[in-house]
Amino acid sequence: MYRRVLLKLSGESLGGPEGKGIDEKSLARYTAEIVEAVKAGHQVAIVNGGGNIFRGLQGLGKGFDRINGDRMGMLATVINSIGLACAIRSLGVEAEVFTATPMEPIAHYYRKEDAVAVLERGGVALISGGTGNPFFTTDSGAALRALEIGADALLKGTKVDGVYTADPKKDPNATRYTELSFTKALADHLKVMDATAFALCEQGPIPIVVFDVEQDGNLARLLKGDDIGTTVHA
Repeated sequence: MYRRVLLKLSGESLGGPEGKGIDEKSLARYTAEIVEAVKAGHQVAIVNGGGNIFRGLQGLGKGFDRINGDRMGMLATVINSIGLACAIRSLGVEAEVFTATPMEPIAHYYRKEDAVAVLERGGVALISGGTGNPFFTTDSGAALRALEIGADALLKGTKVDGVYTADPKKDPNATRYTELSFTKALADHLKVMDATAFALCEQGPIPIVVFDVEQDGNLARLLKGDDIGTTVHA
């Protein structure tokens, strides 16, 4: 269904049950699914969050200003990307880490052409560091990079199986959308991605697919065209 995708993973997902650090089992599971997708012929770029290590906003009131807190969060996404890249390479697939600000020799400075070249030769491009600017989330960074590399879809891997009319943990009558428009998602204040990410994807236009990345095999099923998660489109 999708040839080239950008997969957005939260830092907490890499942190396993505790959502902290890099959990070995979670890392191995994500790596196996990503490698399976690449070997099936899909082109996969990845943007990681950094909340398992440091979240910019958590520094407020603890001596950090917002700008430096966000910078620390950006560095956390680089750490996650390096770890995931090493795991992918261990399974025989090329993986290159790109950063929004120069960090050679730790990683390559991001250029759209270089990231696409990695994808086209069967590798995985891990694009870290957010947008390189404070006050922007990794969701916004993921939307920006998805547009730049010409992705067919932005896949947001979460711990829930899609977007619901209400919080399913609080409202037993909440139902899952199979699809909805950007306009409705914004009007109903559905917490899919932040408004900047929505605006970028709507402008693309590029669909956002929200799905449960914790469920084994979901990534492969989604890429094959199965009805997985919720698709938000223009």
